[in-house]
Amino acid sequence: MTPGQIKRTNKNRIYEYIYKQGTKGISQQEISIALGISRPTVAYNLSDLENEGLILKKGTLEIDQPGRKPVVWTANADCKISIGVEIMKHVVKIIAINLYAEKIKREVVEVEFKNETSYFKYISERVKKFILSLELKDACKKILGIGFALQALVSEDGNTIIYGEILKCTGLKIDVFSRWLDYPCRFMHDPDAAALSELWVWPELQNAMYLSMSIHLGGALISRRKIINGIHRHCATFEHIEAEPGGKLCYCGKRGCFETICSMEALVGDKEPDEFFRKVRAGEPEESRRWGKFMKYLAILITSLHLVIDTKFILGGHLAPFFTKEDIKFLYDKIRESTPFTEEDDYILVSKMPSHNITIGAALSYVIEFLESMMPLLIMR
Repeated sequence: MTPGQIKRTNKNRIYEYIYKQGTKGISQQEISIALGISRPTVAYNLSDLENEGLILKKGTLEIDQPGRKPVVWTANADCKISIGVEIMKHVVKIIAINLYAEKIKREVVEVEFKNETSYFKYISERVKKFILSLELKDACKKILGIGFALQALVSEDGNTIIYGEILKCTGLKIDVFSRWLDYPCRFMHDPDAAALSELWVWPELQNAMYLSMSIHLGGALISRRKIINGIHRHCATFEHIEAEPGGKLCYCGKRGCFETICSMEALVGDKEPDEFFRKVRAGEPEESRRWGKFMKYLAILITSLHLVIDTKFILGGHLAPFFTKEDIKFLYDKIRESTPFTEEDDYILVSKMPSHNITIGAALSYVIEFLESMMPLLIMR
């Protein structure tokens, strides 16, 4: 390694070590001992990182020794901010997060989606107004980027909607937003964003199939902590597998897709989920019948996918908080009836992050890129 590479490596290792301590902080001596880097080198890099605004002095370390108390350093979580935007038919959700994916501010805008310049300009102006409300000093340097999550399949570079039947936006380019905004922008498929936020709060998770059961059904395949989209970018679009031949019409134009049975829209209709599940748990006949059908077909879907990909399954989306232990047991029992394999009940999991998961995930893509630039060996925290 050249002297310049050694210097960069030491700086990155020190920053990574401080960042991973979270809010508790760490002293110069502790860093030196833990990383095997000389104290003068640590001191130099701490000064450098502080000048860049990446770390802060948190106070001093309490020790039972005479003399000056050691300074405690912590990562400056708010030195970089990322923005996530979730675009739906009737509403737009905006969130700002810091380098620990902590919510700084969130806003909901009720507006009908229109594939028109006036709509894109309006949303861009709302995002700019939202950023101004954060009262950031030198926002152009602090904002890492803006991720726009949509109910649509997205090109690999995040610049183009390649299938957007729900919003009727196939072919849409990211410049409909970026022309109005002074920050990097990209599109994301909403289940991919949700899966990314799941990976963030689940550091031990390596491989899984993520099922997003929100207004629409969707999913993401996770392999070695990466989201796999496939050669045509439609990996894990199991919502369009035929479940009921000749069944209800799906937005894709086919009939009887799992989307028409196992989405929240198909399950609760125009009711609020809280009210629907209150009636389910009370044994109301119509709601119980619909929930029973939903669960039966969800078991069929998981069984089919599990036979193809023997991995963990995460039940996510707006419906995730409503699953009980009895519901999960029902799924395992139905799956066992349909498969020849005797397995432990250890592969169906419930989301650890059902709230704001899509908007946070859209913002997280930029946070992760920044952290990877500072921590080359980082694997999602």
